[in-house]
Amino acid sequence: MAGLSDDEIRAALADLPGWRHERGEIYKQFKFDTFLDAIAFIDRIAEKAEAADHHPDLENHYTRVRVGLHTWSEDAVTGKDLRLAHEIEAASKAGF
Repeated sequence: MAGLSDDEIRAALADLPGWRHERGEIYKQFKFDTFLDAIAFIDRIAEKAEAADHHPDLENHYTRVRVGLHTWSEDAVTGKDLRLAHEIEAASKAGF
């Protein structure tokens, strides 16, 4: 899967509010009401990532979760990252 150009990524992020492109990845920080809500979100992401065989970088800081996506085999952002970002967006709203 080929890496996307900066213009392609910028256009695709228009449909992903709050996501940014920097240093070769797309990322977003999510904020939840409680620590357990943040952990439940990570659990939902883990299921989707495993199903897609594509695993994000995750950081948890109490009620905040930073998600970073980058396709290591291409050393770039690809369509695979964007598809998972859309699934992560949906998971951020599930159960709340």
